[in-house]
Amino acid sequence: MAHTWTFTHRSEIAASPCEVWNRVVTPEGINDELHPWLSMSVPRGHPNLTIDTVSVGVPLGRAWLRLFGLVPFDYDLLTIAVLEPGRRFREESTMASMRAWVHDRTVEPASSGSTLVTDRISMTPRMLLTPAGPLLRRTLEAFFAHRHRRLAAHFAAR
Repeated sequence: MAHTWTFTHRSEIAASPCEVWNRVVTPEGINDELHPWLSMSVPRGHPNLTIDTVSVGVPLGRAWLRLFGLVPFDYDLLTIAVLEPGRRFREESTMASMRAWVHDRTVEPASSGSTLVTDRISMTPRMLLTPAGPLLRRTLEAFFAHRHRRLAAHFAAR
């Protein structure tokens, strides 16, 4: 029987919601958050893709995950299921390693012009990885904390 693990990570970012949104929906912004551990390709046939330009509910193709930006080790059959431009997206995908992967990100106004970014992750590993589920969850929690630190650092460096 498949088991699903979930977690949430929240951070306040010192930038306006519009600035944050315009960063987090682009391949450049996503890859900056993943750096240096991972990078993610854009699915073939979508050279100018941003989350704001996808067709909601339509699988876009494989976005390859590369360790250290070089070694492909997994792919995400990317589908944006919900899009509220400027505020929220929900990715509902499958991966080579995951029977189900849900990444729900919201970008909301916070105090004094800053932005609250919230990532809610739900993952169901494929059967062979099910025993590693708790370790995967802890690893991904740490990785999303890294992503939020990178996002905060991007805006702090301005």
